[in-house]
Amino acid sequence: MIRLGVPSKGRLMEQTFDWFASRGVALSRSGSDREYAGRVEGAEGVSLVLLSAGEIPRELAAGRIELGVTGTDLVREKLAGWRSDVVEVAPMGFGHADLILAVPECWRDCEDLDDFASIARDFRAVHGFRLRIATKYHRLVRAWLAHHEVADYQLVDSQGATEGTVANQTAEAVADITSSGETLRANNLKILGEEPILRSQATLFANRAALGDVRPFLAQLGVEA
Repeated sequence: MIRLGVPSKGRLMEQTFDWFASRGVALSRSGSDREYAGRVEGAEGVSLVLLSAGEIPRELAAGRIELGVTGTDLVREKLAGWRSDVVEVAPMGFGHADLILAVPECWRDCEDLDDFASIARDFRAVHGFRLRIATKYHRLVRAWLAHHEVADYQLVDSQGATEGTVANQTAEAVADITSSGETLRANNLKILGEEPILRSQATLFANRAALGDVRPFLAQLGVEA
């Protein structure tokens, strides 16, 4: 039995159901919105498991599901060395969002990462502690800043409204996922004019060890792996 993990609610679930339906496979909940089991019609030997998008990378890597739909940002953040555990099978064309670094609008002299690195050095000299970046994406942000040789900062964990941390004075900058930038602008933040840390979208992933088992189903979907 192939276990397919799909986000359990919201627009991401609906768009995933639509993506499979367009390929002749109907996914649906078994009962109410409170139930986390589902039905699969149009494919033999496939069961539907409804999970939060954040749980799916872990379940894939552990082999408790063979296929899963989640954001590329979540897989790369939650799984160290993710390529050894999972295979990126098919970008799905929805759920687009960028992981970005944003700073206060009032930082007029901060337009790129070179400016940010200079401000971070000066901040530490003046305040005696490192500039704080609020984020949920510690692994991705740390690797990206190291690649760009930015060192004078500290990451602070944010599991709530990351954009509000600057106004609340618990951080000086934020690194977060955004699709339109509207929430950032509403909080008087601007995206630095670099390429984003990561461009993410909903993607169908497979457990690497189960790739041979899922290939017939993927072929039915018109997907090569």
